[in-house]
Amino acid sequence: MAKHKIGWMPGDGVGQEVMVATKLVLDAVGFEADYIPLDIGWDFWCSEGDALPDRTVAGLREVDAALFGAITSKPKAESQAELAPELQGKGLIYRSPIVRMRQVFDLYSNQRPCKAFAGNPLNYQDGIDLVVFRENTEGMYGGVEWSPVDGKIREALESHPNFARFSSVPPEEMAFSSRIITWKGASRIVRAAFEYAQEHGYPTVTVVEKPNVLRETSGMFMDAAREVAKDFPDIEMWETNIDAMAMWLIKNPQDYGVIATSNLFGDVISDLCAQLVGGLGFAAAGNIGKDVAVFEPTHGSAPKYYGQDKVNPIACVLAAKMMLDFLGETEKAKIVETAVSQVIADGKVRTYDMGGSAKCSEMGQAIAEACSAVAV
Repeated sequence: MAKHKIGWMPGDGVGQEVMVATKLVLDAVGFEADYIPLDIGWDFWCSEGDALPDRTVAGLREVDAALFGAITSKPKAESQAELAPELQGKGLIYRSPIVRMRQVFDLYSNQRPCKAFAGNPLNYQDGIDLVVFRENTEGMYGGVEWSPVDGKIREALESHPNFARFSSVPPEEMAFSSRIITWKGASRIVRAAFEYAQEHGYPTVTVVEKPNVLRETSGMFMDAAREVAKDFPDIEMWETNIDAMAMWLIKNPQDYGVIATSNLFGDVISDLCAQLVGGLGFAAAGNIGKDVAVFEPTHGSAPKYYGQDKVNPIACVLAAKMMLDFLGETEKAKIVETAVSQVIADGKVRTYDMGGSAKCSEMGQAIAEACSAVAV
């Protein structure tokens, strides 16, 4: 295959360390790529007032895919305080660069595989093989919020009968977030889930919402899902509420395979699924759109561990495996997953979260060596 162009975005904190470990694995598997460094993260917010500079957005338009490490996000007051002095008081507002990337590039499909590798001492149960499809651009993460709640927004809210009990709350004492669900958004994430289930042999797709309470937004999501399901008669669609799903995933996680849901519910349920298979050190994600995709470990920047070469890089390695699949490098992707599986099963190299003392770099090197052995 032709050499790929890969956006390389280590970001903040331990994101930089897990990316170095992952590069060892990509090199070992013989992945040929031009790695394009792209600026992203907290340092650029502090110095430029933008954690995702325009030059990075432009750079992402020129690559085949991107690998992303981690970012630091802080509450409003702290983010304002850490701006360079010359940028303070200019009305700059911090926005998560990964959320912004999802929206700018319409990376609507967030895929989060959660697989229990044999021999992982952190598995909740063995045999778990889940993939969460989280809608990535709408819902509660659409960024349409207000505070104070006044003017035309207040007038519109006061026209709704259920707002009456809030009518005496002063505008400055109220914050309002919108949950926007569209038929298109719901349909395409559910369709992506069904197509994945069809391709990989999963017999069911479980659609998770809360239509008994969120009657309009979850109601539309479920109606759209039922329409999509008609195109896949060989795959059964299960419907469940988010709270019940959390309970059933703890009780019978092996009953489920592909799960589809909206943005906030997907964020919550995918972390639950990650913990079932060892925690965020094993949780990778792909943010996939029509023209580009960004792959990432789902853990944060863990500043307390930065510089210690300590954290588990497996989530980032598995994100790279997803990237290989996306790029059509399926044989290399299989080698990476097999190598990860072998290192975990062997148990000789374990990072601190797995009860061992191996460094991040040592885990990366062990997986790289296993890749070389598998490829022979």
